[in-house]
Amino acid sequence: MSSTTPARDWRVYGRPDLDAVLSAAVDAFNELGYHAATVRDIAGRCGLSVAGIYHHHAGKQEMLMAVLTSVMEELKWRNAAAREAGGDDPVQRFCNQVRALTLSHIYWQKPTAIGSTEMRSLEEPNRARFITMRAELQEHIQRDVDLAVEQGAFHTGHPIMAVGAVAGMCLQTAQWYSADGELSPEQIAQNTVDVALDIVAYRPN
Repeated sequence: MSSTTPARDWRVYGRPDLDAVLSAAVDAFNELGYHAATVRDIAGRCGLSVAGIYHHHAGKQEMLMAVLTSVMEELKWRNAAAREAGGDDPVQRFCNQVRALTLSHIYWQKPTAIGSTEMRSLEEPNRARFITMRAELQEHIQRDVDLAVEQGAFHTGHPIMAVGAVAGMCLQTAQWYSADGELSPEQIAQNTVDVALDIVAYRPN
């Protein structure tokens, strides 16, 4: 998945660039669940025959993994850009990563929601690969939290649990966000950053 916006700005989001089949699969998986969705239903949603679907993707498992891989690749470059924008300050890098993770799960709500609801549907070795990609992303946040603890900016006594709680909070945004809500995505992201700083017991030096 790549942003349709011209500039590679981690704070700017366009529409997910998924092909017609994967877009239809995302809708079907969100509405029906992976196991209840059928290739025939996905084909109908994108205007192809069942045989036509198989010219693009080998089956539902390949579609699911293709969506999740696209999501993780998008998160990967945005996380790297967010860290770079934070310079040498682990606190700012932490805040930027939380903001990027939250905004990604808001703006790409349907594709990212599948990562939480349908990870159990991944077969090996896809499941192990996806878990590794997700862990690598969380490790970047963990390193900055650990460094901020060493520098005396974060005072949590449980940095590993704190990072898990923060990451889970960001991921869950895709489950409850509504465009009809009172807060904009940016306001929600800022609130998430504020709560994340509370979780790690931030105290300015």
